[in-house]
This record gives sequence, structure tokens and C-alpha cells, in this order.
Amino acid sequence: MSKPIDKKLCTIDEAICLIKDEQYVVSGGFVGAAHPEVLTAALEKRFLETGTPKNLTLVCGAGQGDRGGSGANHFAHSGLLKRFIGGHCGLAPDLGKMILEGAIEAYNLPQGTLVQLLRDIAAGRPGVITHIGLNTFVDPAIGGGRLNDRTPPALIERVELGGKNWLWYKAFPVHIGLIRGTAADPFGNIVMNKEAIFGEMLPISQAVHNCGGIVIAQVGELLKEPADPHLVRVPGILVDKIVLAEPHQHKQTFTKHYHPAYCCSKPADKTGVEDWETLPMNAARIIASRACDEIPPGAIVNIGIGIPESIAKIAAERGLIDNFTMTVESGTVGGIPAGGLDFGAAIYPQAVVDQPAQFDFYDGRGLDFSALGAAQIDASGNVNVSKYGNKLSGVGGFINVSQTAKRLVFCGTFTADGIKIAVKNGKVCILSEGRIRKFIKSVEQICFSADYARRIDQEVLYVTERAVFKLAKDGIELIEVAPGIDVQKQILDMMDFKPIIRQIRPMAEYIFKPNEGNENG
Repeated sequence: MSKPIDKKLCTIDEAICLIKDEQYVVSGGFVGAAHPEVLTAALEKRFLETGTPKNLTLVCGAGQGDRGGSGANHFAHSGLLKRFIGGHCGLAPDLGKMILEGAIEAYNLPQGTLVQLLRDIAAGRPGVITHIGLNTFVDPAIGGGRLNDRTPPALIERVELGGKNWLWYKAFPVHIGLIRGTAADPFGNIVMNKEAIFGEMLPISQAVHNCGGIVIAQVGELLKEPADPHLVRVPGILVDKIVLAEPHQHKQTFTKHYHPAYCCSKPADKTGVEDWETLPMNAARIIASRACDEIPPGAIVNIGIGIPESIAKIAAERGLIDNFTMTVESGTVGGIPAGGLDFGAAIYPQAVVDQPAQFDFYDGRGLDFSALGAAQIDASGNVNVSKYGNKLSGVGGFINVSQTAKRLVFCGTFTADGIKIAVKNGKVCILSEGRIRKFIKSVEQICFSADYARRIDQEVLYVTERAVFKLAKDGIELIEVAPGIDVQKQILDMMDFKPIIRQIRPMAEYIFKPNEGNENG
């Protein structure tokens, strides 16, 4: 007797041939977790060999890639891609280059809002109406999330409801959904029990199905018996085609074939940090240590990629990891967030929810604390992390989190590109200064609006390896300086504006004590 899955199983080539010119393709995944790498690689291969499909629109919420040729970078070919609608592209440098050169249309939307938009597309609603993005570069009053002049102002509109301004992120049709799961059962149901995250696989599938499109799932295993219904993340009724990947093609993340700690609870005899090395005394450690001081006991916490990742290690070193609950935009709750190309996963999470649901919680101001990166900071206190100079990364979940966390800490070195420091005898020595100033008169893109933060009474700090600033009513105020730092020469002279100065205190001595004398860039 034939099973429903028999009509769905196909080869990679058969699946990719279903993608036609001009279609909107939604790709799931977070960095490398739950990304259908086999499918996106096969799409690239087909285009290079046949010249088809052409003029696709790529839709993806989180950054997908390894800063090399994986993930969204598979779409980075002239003729293959016409338009990008995404939250982040810093992990796909060739795609970012095409955007900066104006080779394709490109919109950068808040990651959380974009994955929520998929649910509204599925439900036949006109889109997402939200406060997220007001007064930032995605606000149509400033730029509408457009990343180059080629891109028309079409996706976002300001509307007034109940006497307040909101942003309307408009729905659009989606034709192809590329998703991934651990296994498919005889009904074509997709389970994700060995995935690090669930991501937005269900909203993608529902949206594409209800738009009359085709959902293609990459799995690593075929189950002989029906799956436990409580484990099914995408029902088989939503899945059109299933591709069975070889084990070496179906890694859990871009760096790990399978790490059990990413999808199981913590054993009684484990702490979750057994394999972590102590952070060396460098700029990242100083910044993370100072930021960690701001986390309230019992807080629900989010930390961003980059330097903020180190906060988890500092908290573990201090024995504080159980004093608060860490979360990641991808949907993990509890545990210790993984870093690098495993970002999005968590070691021994307490729970994993869908990515849109996580952002529902964030957008409603559920976070007590967040620590995020900062590429540029201006005199008003605005922050840019997305597009600056000849670099383009995209905003990711930054806007969702930075506009809603009750207490917010921006983490970054005082200058960029070449900064090197040492800590000796508890004092910071600047061995070489970065070539790029980060404290400038006006940021190139407003990803965090200081005026908006003031209106909602956020507590905001800007933490560097040599100084700490806070957001004040009339600008940013210098409040702490690291031992060994000359305020005039190494802070004020390195800024394009003068901060507010009232009373300056030294940064805490214990921050600079471990591993004295270790030089790092």
C-alpha cells in the first residue's frame, strides 16, 4: 500500500526544477541552524549550469551563511536574484556586495517583524502593524528599509491608529518555501527533534501553501512509523516535496554534525560550560564583564552576536548563570547561548519555541535586559549596526530587541579596525588605536533611536573597554573611565563630539584583574 510520503519524495534536482523565474523564495534557518543547505546549494548549481531560474526574490528572516559560500550566498549571482527582502546578510558577503553595488533591489526589515509577517501572509491579513522600527531607518519617514537607490519605496507605510503612529509592513505572495527538519514520517510530517531550533519553518510552510506555492523540505531521515504528533513541527499536509539528504549534508550547524546538548535538557551532573575556556584579558572580556554587572537578578535576558556573546561566559565564570534566564531570537529559552557560527543554538536550553513567538514576547517588552553590539554611536545616542562605509550586515533582530528591552547595554570597542590593548597591573594600555572612529556626529543609519528610547524610559548604557556612557535627556554622558586611561587624549580627542560630563567614576577594579598582562587585539 502506498503511503502519502511516496508522492512527496523526490531527488534534489527534481525538487529544484519546480522553482520558476520571478518567484518569491522563502529560505528558513538561523546562521546554519535549521538551514536547508542542500536545497540552496542545489539551486545555485542549477542556475550556474542552466541559467535558470531567473530574477528570484529571496526572503529570509535571520542571517543565513558562514561568511563564505554557504547559506544565502548561494543566491548571490547576477540574473539569479532580482530582489532581497531580509533581516541580515552579513554572513553572505557576496550578497551584500551585490546590494551595495545596486545590482539588485534590497530591503532590510527587522528580523522579528519579517518572520511574523509570514504568519500574516498565511492568514490572509494585509501584513504586520507594529511599533517596531519607528524612528529608525526602516521607518518610511527616514528610508523605509531600502538599502540602495535602485529599491522602490513599497513595503512599509506609516499609519495612524488610535491616535498613534504605527508601521504597516505589507504582505506579499510567496511561492517557494525551503525548509528543513530532522526527519519525515510516512505522512510527510516533519519532526525537528535533533535540530538546534525550530525557527520559522511552520509559518513559511503555511504562508507558501496558502499562497498556492510549493513547500520543499530537506530531511536527514525517513521514519518507518508515524511520528509522535506532539513532535511534529510541520504537518505533512503543508509539505509538497521531501528531499532526503546524506548524513554529511545534514549537519546540525555549520560547525557541528550533531551536538546533543543543543536539543536536550541539562543532565544533573553537567553545568553546560565544561568545555569552555576562560576568556583572556582582552577588550571583549572587559566589555562583557562590565555589561554583566547590569543584569538584574531573576532577569529574562537577550544577548546579541559578537562581543555580547562573551557575557554568557563571564556569567558562568562568576557562578551567576542560574541567576537569570538567557534567551536568543531564534527561540531558545534558558541554557547558555552558543557563539560564532553556532549562534542561535543554546547549550542545554530549558525550552525552544518558534522564532515568531519569541519575537512576540520581545516586542511586548518581555525582556528585562539585553546586550547588543554597536558599530557607530552619535551625539544624540543613536546607534548603527547595519550599514556603514563599505560594509553591510543588516539589522537582524537588533531593532526588535533594542526598542523593547527594559534595560539595554550596547557593547563594542571604542574604536575599530586595528585596536590593540593590554591590561597590566590592573590598568588598560592602548597599544595601537583603531583606524575607525565609532563615536561620530551622526550615524549613517539609525538602527536604535535615542529619542524613541527616551520616550519609553529605557535605561541605556554604552560600554567600551575604556569608558562607559549612559543615555541622558540631552545626549550621552561619560560616567566611567577605565584605570590607566587618559580622559582627554584617549577618549575626548577620539570622539567627533563632546559628551556630557558631570561626574566621572572609575570602572570597577575587579574587571581588570584576571590574567594580567595578556595582550590582545
